[in-house]
Amino acid sequence: MLEQWHNGYVTRIVNETHNTRRFWIQIPDMEAFDFKPGQFVTLDLPIHEKKNKRWRSYSIASHPNGTNEIELVIVLLEGGLGTTYLFNEVREGSELLLRGPQGVFVLPENLDRDLFLICTGTGIAPFRSMARYICEQGIPHKHIHLIYGSRYMGDLLYPDEMRQLQASLPDFQYIPTLSREENPNWWGRKGYVHSIYEEMLQGRPEKLPAYFFLCGWKNMIDEAKQRILALGYDRKDIHLELYG
Repeated sequence: MLEQWHNGYVTRIVNETHNTRRFWIQIPDMEAFDFKPGQFVTLDLPIHEKKNKRWRSYSIASHPNGTNEIELVIVLLEGGLGTTYLFNEVREGSELLLRGPQGVFVLPENLDRDLFLICTGTGIAPFRSMARYICEQGIPHKHIHLIYGSRYMGDLLYPDEMRQLQASLPDFQYIPTLSREENPNWWGRKGYVHSIYEEMLQGRPEKLPAYFFLCGWKNMIDEAKQRILALGYDRKDIHLELYG
């Protein structure tokens, strides 16, 4: 059965960093847009004659809240037809054709293990949705470690919100790590995401029961997967959402 396409309307656009924007999209023909945190939508953009070359998928950055409006956070890719169109042509009030929700990159039914949410760039989008949903629904959980890699402080998405969430959501740890930042006032970690989770997991007397969710560019995900397997975890403990 083919999924239905819906007309969405852009209600708000905010420049989040120098090359990322937040887009709020309302779907009027649905009373509520029901989805699971971690799922995505596909946009059909007028950038090519062939349908499958017009489709671009983006994780939903907002959490399920009973409304028919969702948020996407999108980075402008150099030479990318889809993001160039979204940044140059789409305004508040623009119409976008979309379908969804789609995807199985969702939380396990029981959060009976530690969660390692490892991401780079806009890969934070599904994890923001998950963390806020867990917080607002009061879902029982073990420790949640959001390990977020970027280059510079100015590239971070939702930093204030994540720090506030750390203060309000028990056992939620926000660990941003920057690979190129030289500002002495930087308050987070330096380096790459891999050293963070390895530091947390190596040298323990017993293997920590954990789920690993990886979201971002292929190189990061490939390396993280190999390192996590080398720590003694099974492939079924690892969940992937590949960007690009």
